[in-house]
Amino acid sequence: EFAEFCEDRSKQLGFDIKTSESESAELKASIAKDTARIGSLNAKVDELATGIASNEADLKAATDIRAKEAADFRSEEKELTEVIDMLGRAIGILGREMQKGTSSLLQLKDAATVTQALTVLVQASVLSSRDATKLTALVQASQRSDDDSADAALGAPAAAVYEGQSGDIISTLESLSEKAQTQLEEARKKETSALHNYDMLKQSLEDEIKFANKDMGDAKKGLAKSGERKAVADGDLKGTTKDLDVDEKALADLHKDCMTKAEDYEAATKGRSEEIKALSEAKKVIEESTGGAEKLVYGLNQKVSFVQLS
Repeated sequence: EFAEFCEDRSKQLGFDIKTSESESAELKASIAKDTARIGSLNAKVDELATGIASNEADLKAATDIRAKEAADFRSEEKELTEVIDMLGRAIGILGREMQKGTSSLLQLKDAATVTQALTVLVQASVLSSRDATKLTALVQASQRSDDDSADAALGAPAAAVYEGQSGDIISTLESLSEKAQTQLEEARKKETSALHNYDMLKQSLEDEIKFANKDMGDAKKGLAKSGERKAVADGDLKGTTKDLDVDEKALADLHKDCMTKAEDYEAATKGRSEEIKALSEAKKVIEESTGGAEKLVYGLNQKVSFVQLS
């Protein structure tokens, strides 16, 4: 019965140990998988955070540039609009005054440049000194622009010079007005293009930030799930490892106990066998001794009988 107990108990412990080892291997594989996933997701979160920060910085920089561009455009638009209006007023006033033949404007014939002509107009109260100053600056800027693009034909008249005829200053101012209008149109086209490009860039960056934030949210959810799953697996592994240690110790103790009792039984059995053998030998000796005595008695009886018969 004890041998049967040892065998059954040993089988049960062996099965439990094998089961624990299998569970332990599965838990370790799960922990390794979640550990790798956590590392990968952490790297992804860091990468996404860096990308989001970069895109946000780019968006801020683009927005700041756009604000400056818009402010510069508004300033340029206002200035050009004022110049165009001022030129229009000057051309209108000059035309009317010339038709009247005002004596104060006869000095225009002696003016060699538009700047001198503008001075005459101020003195004649046709233009304000403020408008004349702006027009002078515009004329000088136009002159520099023409000089910078010196690929104009040689001998062409400078923008600020006219022949002293009354219509030449009007033509010059009209030319400046057309140039200002062209600049205004180009500035508005440039502003429209810059605004469109900014809107496209802004939309692109905002979309990237939006999707990156969504991906980061998903990654963080994945991190939470993997971390929770790993924590549970770590706890289960500790319990399984503890059970495995207990079962292995129990099996070792069982083996030792069963072996000890088996050896004791074997020793006891061996002693019993020797005792039985000794008894058998003693019995044999006794039997042999008893058989000789009977023969001896029988012989004596015969002798007695013989004596008696004699």
